[in-house]
Amino acid sequence: MIPDLNELLLKVQKPARYIGGEWNAVKKEWTADKVKILLAFPDVYDVGSSYLGTKILYGLLNSRDDCLCERVYSPWPDFENVLRENKISLFSLESRKPIKDFDIIGFSIAYELSYTNILNILDLGGIPKRSIERSDSDPLIIAGGPSVYNPEPVAEFIDAFVIGEAEEAALEVIEAYKGRGSKKELLRALSRIPGVYVPSLYRVEYNGDWTIKKIIPQSPDVPSKITKRFVSDLENAYYPTNQIVPHIQIVHDRIALEILRGCRHACKFCMAGATYRPWRVRSKERILKLAEEAYRMTGYDEISLLSLSSSDHPEIRQIIEGLNDIFKNKAVSISIPSLRIQDVLSDLPVLLSKVSKAGLTFAPESGSEDLRKFINKNIDIEKLSEAASASFKSGWNRVKLYFMIGLPSESEDDIQSIAELVQKISDSKRALDGKPAHVRASINVFIPKPHTYFERRGLENFETLQIRKNILKARVRSRMIELDFNSFERSYIEAVFSRGDRRLSEVVYQAWKSGARFDSWKDHFRFDIWLDSFEKCGIDHHFYANRERCEDEILPWSLISLI
Repeated sequence: MIPDLNELLLKVQKPARYIGGEWNAVKKEWTADKVKILLAFPDVYDVGSSYLGTKILYGLLNSRDDCLCERVYSPWPDFENVLRENKISLFSLESRKPIKDFDIIGFSIAYELSYTNILNILDLGGIPKRSIERSDSDPLIIAGGPSVYNPEPVAEFIDAFVIGEAEEAALEVIEAYKGRGSKKELLRALSRIPGVYVPSLYRVEYNGDWTIKKIIPQSPDVPSKITKRFVSDLENAYYPTNQIVPHIQIVHDRIALEILRGCRHACKFCMAGATYRPWRVRSKERILKLAEEAYRMTGYDEISLLSLSSSDHPEIRQIIEGLNDIFKNKAVSISIPSLRIQDVLSDLPVLLSKVSKAGLTFAPESGSEDLRKFINKNIDIEKLSEAASASFKSGWNRVKLYFMIGLPSESEDDIQSIAELVQKISDSKRALDGKPAHVRASINVFIPKPHTYFERRGLENFETLQIRKNILKARVRSRMIELDFNSFERSYIEAVFSRGDRRLSEVVYQAWKSGARFDSWKDHFRFDIWLDSFEKCGIDHHFYANRERCEDEILPWSLISLI
């Protein structure tokens, strides 16, 4: 037990992040017959509590009699200081046990800029940070999530990676752990599970120009390819309806209802579209049943229909109508965070009248038709304008649009077309009431990602990106249009690590030692720390970010197969 925790929590901004005891949280008896699993999310509670993967695994593992599953999140700096000053080990939310007492710690890595938080969690728990330094008595450290499709930049810190969807693989990992011998024997057993990658069982050799020469399995029984895992039968797959209801507001404070997985489209830049295939749907009947159960178990007043493109569901109209019939007298709203205008325009009247009016979001990615065709983002801009007008007629006042700059083959004319499109969408409301609509344009830097068509391309340089930012700012003058530029510096570090190799583990360690924490938060990100860390480690970051890879170059993630 943690001594005087209540008194110590008076020193932090949001004590509810650390007390546990939420509605639907599971606290099992700590007995010797149970495998103790800790799900760790390397970001603050408010963010991590919204993560769907953790919700699914938490419910699935706790449904087993032989497992005990608890949670931990990255402590905010104020609570980290409390832990360090009072020499208290980081502990789980449910039982407040030190995290080093668990058998398995599973990290969900959703974003490359959370790497230093992984090290911070291990350090606050008194667990050696590098896999080679951990003994048989230390927890097994595994990781999964969207960012492990290139696991190499954190290969030194993780014992085993689960590549793909973890529902089935996680249960096989539990069985392997129950039959374990030494850590070495356990890692060998884990490597025989499809979809599990154990980096210590592979040796990487490099050429004189820093490119990879060979990735060599250490013995004949170690697989030469790791094929991702995926749930083939989504309809009957486990899905948690007793989702945890936090004491405080979190980023997505609602019922998360996944209606499909995968994507039928093939946008050349999209890693999620490439890695979440194949396309699978839940039936309308199953979705409505899950929604009713989740409402009874949580009492939330909003249900969010989750997928990469919810409007692609063949029964999306019927699903929304069914949800509206079920919840019309319960003041429950339906939100659809991902809409693809090409397929949804005919259904907009019913969608717009029945879903939450928090704001519509679309992702044209570019204002230029030629560039959209090149990146395979097939959106009819005239239909997008029609959709915006229809939404304004139905009472919506705001639209959010996502764009990228720095795309391959992009010109200054393409940048100007973004400004023209944003202005056109805003002005489409004038015909109704003489006033422009509020449009927020989120401008992100194109980052080449593993397993995509553009995986060998280089990141655009800062100077060119700044020129294009200035063009946009000069062309957009309306007070009703908000340009929200993502940080070039954070995008740069993300680009380095998204396609990096295992030599970058040392940079992550050096940056963490120098104080890097919460790198995805603009108020905490320190570009100078990262540049200094690359210099201290003798690593050229431009080699990873801006360099184009030739077609015969071996890529760090070449072991990972999506099919």
